[in-house]
Amino acid sequence: MFTQIIDPTGNLFLTWLVALIPVVLLLFLLAGLRLSAWIAVLIGSIVTFLLGLWVWKMPLDDGMRAYLYGAATGVWNVDWITFWGVMLFNTLVTTGGFDRLRRWLIQQGTRDVRVQTILFAWAFGALLEGLVGFGYPWAFVAPILIAIGIPDLDAIRVAAIANNAPVSYGALGAPIIALATVTAGTLGMSFVDLLPIYSAAVGKIVAILALLPPWILLYLVSGRKGMWSAWPLAIVGSLGYIAGQLPTAIYLGPYLPDVIGAIVCFAALLLLLKMWRPAQILAYGGAPATGDTQAEAHGLSAGEVGMAWLPIGILIAVVVAWTGPWSHLPSIVVLHYVVAAKSAITPGATISAVFNWTPFVGGTAILVSWIINVIVLRVSLNQIGAIFAKTWSQMWGACLVGVFIFGLAYVFNYSGMAGSLASAFSKLGPAFIIVAPILGFIGVALSGSNTSTNAMFGTFQALVGKVLGFPLLLLPALNSVGAEIGKPIAPQTASVGVSTSRFVRNEGEVIRHNFGWTLVLLVYLVVIGVACYLFFPSIAVLPVH
Repeated sequence: MFTQIIDPTGNLFLTWLVALIPVVLLLFLLAGLRLSAWIAVLIGSIVTFLLGLWVWKMPLDDGMRAYLYGAATGVWNVDWITFWGVMLFNTLVTTGGFDRLRRWLIQQGTRDVRVQTILFAWAFGALLEGLVGFGYPWAFVAPILIAIGIPDLDAIRVAAIANNAPVSYGALGAPIIALATVTAGTLGMSFVDLLPIYSAAVGKIVAILALLPPWILLYLVSGRKGMWSAWPLAIVGSLGYIAGQLPTAIYLGPYLPDVIGAIVCFAALLLLLKMWRPAQILAYGGAPATGDTQAEAHGLSAGEVGMAWLPIGILIAVVVAWTGPWSHLPSIVVLHYVVAAKSAITPGATISAVFNWTPFVGGTAILVSWIINVIVLRVSLNQIGAIFAKTWSQMWGACLVGVFIFGLAYVFNYSGMAGSLASAFSKLGPAFIIVAPILGFIGVALSGSNTSTNAMFGTFQALVGKVLGFPLLLLPALNSVGAEIGKPIAPQTASVGVSTSRFVRNEGEVIRHNFGWTLVLLVYLVVIGVACYLFFPSIAVLPVH
């Protein structure tokens, strides 16, 4: 069995610099040269593999197996779920269900900019993130905000800031799935067992984070006075989302926290609006609204409203039944491949690169829910062909990223590079708790993907935690939540988010406009991380078997 080398150059600082090459190269290719993500990750994975062979003396045959197992895992654990999630979303758009849902929601409140911001930027944005992610919440929410009078650049910022808290559970849980996938071998657990534990740990941190953004959103659209005069919206908006998100993350896993959180948030907000509304209806900037202050009628029958919500209900029912703790379907393993190395960090332990083909994973549940929706919505064969073509056009690049980033991550871990990097960063001691979320923030700001950031840094964060004696899931969880906060300044996310505005190919201006508030949220997350480490370490510990 291959034994990892902690300091192959004989100088730990030099080893640290060499181990950083894949990370720095990848970020330079993405943010500096602005290469397509799949090309940048392909190049990065080749360089990582060569460094593993040359510097860390990784055996060629074992290294190739680790890369292939990682690539296969990326396809099956991540691409399989995101592809069918986007297929479902495009089906809703094609059949008109998405537009009917939007029209119905607009009619539920007045034209008060604060009500519409919480309903759409916060709650509807979380629903979109949970279903599809990839910047689509910005693209769909910003035009709605522009239509109610918010200037386009400010509307994009509001949509982007609202989009941070739900990102770890975006695209039906893809970032958490990535995190569990790359760290399972390091933590000595199976992916199936580790996934719900990560979901719960991240969910608790996200729940604390989610208390702040609604207040920021109200401030951005109506100023300090407008924010305080609509305080029930901020409280009900945050607690409504948390009431759905947190129990789902803890008890049902990572697939539906955003979707159920958004639905509970809608219900709580609509109930609030039946009993209370702001005393004065405000337009953008906090000025009193003029003209007709009632929202336009949606013109839909009760049956049409029911049909608009039905596909989401089907999705929830299938995924809950399929992946809940009572179901053994996701744990059925048909093929099992593994290659192991002796750990350089933990004597006597092994680091494994594993591929399990589990045919009934969450992605298959999404596929089944899509098939049921196709039947219920009576989607024609021509429409199915158009939906598939559109989804493939949107997703092929992201699917290739899934292949190459997981191949890279598995080799980075298996060769010992992650261990060497962790050994160097552990010299920071307990102060690393401050660095962990910042690394996630920087990673997603440059790569554009929470999933890729978790794949790249997840093992490294877990290994640092091992060396320093942190609760083992705390640093990877902070990495994921830190990546949420960096989304508003990620060029690749912004390029999708501005696609429905006049800022197409002018993402730089949008990113500059978003930057300040992302730093506020990052500082807030660092405080949360320090508090968890000092006072609530049980939030992210592995259970004792």
